[in-house]
Amino acid sequence: MAKLIMRDLAMTYGDFVAVKSLNLELQEGEFVSLLGPSGCGKTTTLRMLAGFIKPSHGTIEMDGKIISSPSHTVQPEHRQMSMIFQSYAVWPNMTVGENVAFGLKLRQMSKDVVNRKVGEILDVVHLSHLIDRYPAELSGGQQQRVALARAIVVQPAVLLLDEPLSNLDASLREEMRYEIRRLHDEFRITTVYVTHDQAEAMVTSDRIAVMNQGQIEQVGSPHEIYDAPRTKFVASFIGRTNFLRGNVRGGKIEFDGFAVPTANVKCLRPLQGEVLFSLRPQAIHVHRQSPGESSRCCYLLGRIMQRGYLGEYWDYVVKPEWGKNALRVVVPPQFAFEAEETVWLEIDPAAMSHITESADL
Repeated sequence: MAKLIMRDLAMTYGDFVAVKSLNLELQEGEFVSLLGPSGCGKTTTLRMLAGFIKPSHGTIEMDGKIISSPSHTVQPEHRQMSMIFQSYAVWPNMTVGENVAFGLKLRQMSKDVVNRKVGEILDVVHLSHLIDRYPAELSGGQQQRVALARAIVVQPAVLLLDEPLSNLDASLREEMRYEIRRLHDEFRITTVYVTHDQAEAMVTSDRIAVMNQGQIEQVGSPHEIYDAPRTKFVASFIGRTNFLRGNVRGGKIEFDGFAVPTANVKCLRPLQGEVLFSLRPQAIHVHRQSPGESSRCCYLLGRIMQRGYLGEYWDYVVKPEWGKNALRVVVPPQFAFEAEETVWLEIDPAAMSHITESADL
């Protein structure tokens, strides 16, 4: 039995639909991220899960029991859930130890049990040496660890996180992504994580639900979402990509400046008429000399229009000689080409993902 189920979940405010017909199941101990841009409905969904707002339609079930519906909502304090907010919400007048102990004391545990549990969780989050410090004396990352410790120490059935790293600088965000995943691997608490940051979702999640305009466009593992996007929105929101439009004619797909056999591409459904594909920049290889003939790959002669060195890779914009549309190409730093240099692009049709314009198609 699934731990958490959202069935046809919807939330409307007058004529505005914030969430529509959302269906999602989480298994016990699973970490699922709701990923999408601002205004896509992910935080509204999290607030319905927490019990802060009542859904306009649909239900939320936990352990087989309905905890939210338009007619009845279990109050947040009775849901066995912990929530971590963007602003940390640690109490400034309490020490680290007192902040972490707060939920345990509310449950009327003995002093010895509280002290033991606080000590254990502070060891896990590497804050034991700061037990007597106040939040004002801590860094942003340390405050976020306090919030995590306070949420986890009460052993919730479900952990909810609402963009918890957005107030941190880039290096701290990267560090805390791995910290959140480490803590999840240790405690295996069923977790719903809201973020607009694709890197956070990719690092922390077992599965990612990509949301757009109030609905889920695709659910899958980080690998599936990145390598096999199903819609144009998912392909563009998760990483960068090239969109290739083509037409199916006589067993081939004719793109801008080249053609590939339909049998060589991965398809969502039988191909006909106009089609759309996603091709990641790093899936295109660059050569100075013509690589020769190939029964699998196709080669395009092109010219480098722009280039940028980003340390870990070169970012090129290449205009194919026989096409109208430039392609974005990413290669390792040792492969340096000059602006205006003529190169050969190698495209493997197997790396192209067939996508639809939207989730409704």
